[in-house]
Formats: sequence, structure tokens, C-alpha cells
Amino acid sequence: MKWSNMYAPTLRDVPGNAEAVSHGLLVQAGFIRQLHSGHYSMLYLGQLVQRKVEAIIREEINGIGGQEMILPTMHPADIWKQSGRWDKMGEIMFTLEDRKGNANALGITHEEIFASVGTELTSYKQLPQLWYQIQIKFRDEARPKSGLLRVREFHMKDSYSFDVDWDGLDKQFDAHHDAYLRIFKRFGLDAFGVLASSGAMGGNSSVEFMVECPAGEDDVIKCPKCDYAANVERGTSVIPKIVDDADPETYERFDTPGVRTIKALEDAGHEANKQLKTLVMVADGETILAVVRGDHQLSLQKLSDQIGGPSELRPATPTEAKELLGAMPGSLGAVGVKGVRIYLDKELQGRTNMTTGANEDDVHYSGVNVERDIECTEWLDLREVQAGEECVNCGGQLDILRCVEVGHIFKLGTVYSEALGLNIANADGSTSPVVMGSYGIGVQRNMAVAVESNYDDKGIIWPMELAPFEVSIVPVKDDEETMAAATSVYESLLASNVDVVLDDRDVRAGVKFADTELIGIPLRITVGPKTLANGEVELTERRSGETQNIAVDAAAATVAEMVAAAK
Repeated sequence: MKWSNMYAPTLRDVPGNAEAVSHGLLVQAGFIRQLHSGHYSMLYLGQLVQRKVEAIIREEINGIGGQEMILPTMHPADIWKQSGRWDKMGEIMFTLEDRKGNANALGITHEEIFASVGTELTSYKQLPQLWYQIQIKFRDEARPKSGLLRVREFHMKDSYSFDVDWDGLDKQFDAHHDAYLRIFKRFGLDAFGVLASSGAMGGNSSVEFMVECPAGEDDVIKCPKCDYAANVERGTSVIPKIVDDADPETYERFDTPGVRTIKALEDAGHEANKQLKTLVMVADGETILAVVRGDHQLSLQKLSDQIGGPSELRPATPTEAKELLGAMPGSLGAVGVKGVRIYLDKELQGRTNMTTGANEDDVHYSGVNVERDIECTEWLDLREVQAGEECVNCGGQLDILRCVEVGHIFKLGTVYSEALGLNIANADGSTSPVVMGSYGIGVQRNMAVAVESNYDDKGIIWPMELAPFEVSIVPVKDDEETMAAATSVYESLLASNVDVVLDDRDVRAGVKFADTELIGIPLRITVGPKTLANGEVELTERRSGETQNIAVDAAAATVAEMVAAAK
């Protein structure tokens, strides 16, 4: 490619509305442009990188037996209703009616659609299967932000495995796990797997792949001493047990005028770790109670996962709480409450001499024995892990890292095959539902995270395998000898299948250097009269900034070897 023919609209400054490093640099360097909130156009440079991301994914997924397909983007509502997810997805799904009044949705994911194709599988002899696609998905994000990190329209690789039994699923899941780590390494990312919630996807287990990133929106628990890592929505820890030195025969009522918070009650002489925090929640229209220790936070995802994954789970309004318990938030408790499902955090088992709201404004109880005084429906792991707590594997002190998710793999089991009638005949003549897995990677999100992980004050530093061009050739003069040498090296690199751009623009050399660095091209060959006088050109590495002189006659071969070695 000659730069004079290329559309690469670089900007002098980072856009003022950029919310993440990758957002600003991808716009400034001419890779993307926003159409409207959450929807981006991939310009020429962006498309070059996207194709390389997709090529790496294809190579690795094909390597574990993947067969690429392409399925429809618009889905009939009936198939989503059949799986039970039409209502569960809620406002995140784009829905529309066709001219005949039929309800449809734009694909948010494709479990149902691949399962429908899979219904033509009839025998165990046809399994295992691994099918995938790289296709556009749509999610009506309430707050699209940070460029390509949170959008409403995006490309995704989603693959689906079909097996006779769980052992087969385990093998495909492990194969994907290892393939994903290879993919992320080739993207230049230091990714690691964490235990995660399966959420609306269903199934019995899942692993998210995370990269530490200030622009991320996920908090991840990670042990620096061992390999334990988990999303805060799934993670556990060991915390010191508190042994109470008193267990009154009964609880006592006491007045707390104006006390509305855990901190205020602590200031009044009741330690936070000896308080009960009672939260009134609404799960699919049913009001329930969740109780954790005063100094702990309730994990909504943990609660949702363990009570059956309601389509809607939200905090009750103050009015709803008062209608149920008779008091406003700040004076609420579960002591003596009947006829309501009450979920208690496991850390409260055996706790005595606790303080909690009395369900009367400005009144609390002290001396509460949790197991004696509260009618527990079920003991659950409800609290969020906090930094510094003890690792369940090795006893190390846990860190909490801000991360961005770059991939997610799920063991779906038979959730979709049972719902959609995907059954096969076994060797003994019996029939059983196919055991499925689902595996996703956001294509453009990984482009953005690669930028978040590879940049400096001059611009992007693409890993060699993702760079739109691996080499740029910059002639600093437009005299005949300089241009002839630059063109010769350019043509030799093209013949060696190196992705190279010749900057033949009629602009200052400084502008050419700045654009090459901003765009993030890994290697730059500078051609000028001074070095050519010695039969040499300059070779500069973008990441290190190191420059060396090499013979012009050997430049193409030397650089081609460097490109191959970096892949």
C-alpha cells in the first residue's frame, strides 16, 4: 500500500470525549469513527486489524476442530421463548416486529440458533461436533462507553460444542481454555482465567478471561501466591471467625433516634462486624430478604445465581420495604419475620449477640442469636470478597484487580438441548439430550484491549500479529535516488508477503514519523541521502525506539526475518 492512496485520517489530538486510552487512540489514529452512541465504523486501518484478529481466532479454533458457519442475525421470538430467555434478557435485547406483526430480535448471542441447527444431529456417531461463527451481535447497552469496550453492535466469535456426555464437554471446554490462552498471547495480552457466574447463559460453570486494565468494569479476586482467581460475583475467601463472648437469653429492644446507617450504629457503640444488614429485594415480583454482616456487601449476582436466576432482581423501594416490614430502611431486620423467604450469609452461622433493626423506625435489637431468632430459608454464600482476605487455596492475601473481560466460556450442559428438542440416539438404543458448551470472544473488544495494553505517549504499539502494517518505509526526501531505494525495498518486502506501507506523501518527514508512531507500526525503515551515501538505511523498532543502520541491499531480507520471528 502506498500512503498517498490510503485513507488514514489521523488527528493531531486525542478527542476530548474519549473515555479510555483505546477509545482516544483508535479515533486519533484513524482506525474508527462513531456513527452514534455504541455504534462504530471500522475504517480501513481498523478493518486491517480486525481481519488479523479474526485470522488468529480462526487458526486456533480450527486447530481444535472448529467448523465455521454463519447463522442469521435476526431471530424469531418463538425460539427465544422456547428456551425461556425471551423475558429474561429484558431491555438488553433489541426487539422488532416485521410487517406481519411477528416478533423478532437481533441476535445478542446464538445458543438457541445453533441448537436449532443441531436438531438434525440424531446419533451418537455424529458427535462430537464443534461449530463456530464470527458475526455481528447486538446488545442495547444502557450506557455505551469507552469506545469499543462497551458498544451496542460488535463482532464476536461464538463457538458451540455438542457432545454425548459431560466427559466430552469437559474435553472441549479444556481445549477452548487452552486455545483462548494461545489467542490472547498472540494478541499481546496477559490474560488469565477466573471462575465466573454463568448468569443468563445458564449451565453449571463458566470461566472468564480477564486482562488487568484501568478502563475495565470488572473486579477480580486474584491470589499473588497461587493460581486462584475469580470474579467477585463468584469468588470466595476465608475470613477469621468471630467468637462472641456473650449470648443473652433473649434480644433486647433499644431506641436509636436518627440512626440510619451501619456507620451511625457503629458510632453508637455497636461494631459493624456485630451488626446484621438486612436488604429487602424483589425477585420476579416476590419480596425476599437477604442478610449479611454489617461490614460486608451483598453480591446481587451470587444471590441471583443461588435462588434460581430470576429474570428481575432488584432492591425494594423504601415504600415496598415499609409495606413488608413496617419500617423504613435503616431500621429493618429479619428477627421474628415470617411468611417471607429469608436468605442468610453463611458467615452468620453460629453468630450471637448481634445488633439489627427492629422493624420499627428509630428502634434496634441487641443480643440477637442469628440461628435462634431468625427463621432462615437457606444459608448461602452472599457476600462480596474484600481485598486482604485469605485465599481458600493457599492462605495468601487476596488482591482485587480492576479488569476487562476478553473472553468467556460456558459449560451449558443440556439446558438448550432439552428446551429445543436436541436429542440423539445412544449406542444402547436409548435417547438423551446433547451436552453443549458455548465459547465467546469479542473481536473488536480485543482490539481495544490490545491498545490498552500496548501504547505510549506517541500512540499505539501494535503487537506484530495485529498491526495493520508490519513495516512502514519513510523516504525523508523525494529525490530520485531516495525514492528509487525506498521503492526497491518496498517491492522486495511485498514479494516476501510482508504487510508494508510506503509513505510517499508530499509532507514533512516529521509528519510521516509521527503518523507511523501514532498508528503503531512495529518497524520503520527510514530512507534518506545521508545513510544512502554509505549504502544504508535506518531501521527503528516502535516498541523500544532503538535504531540501527543496515545495508540497503539487505534491508528487505533482514526486516522480513524480524517480522517472521516476532509472530
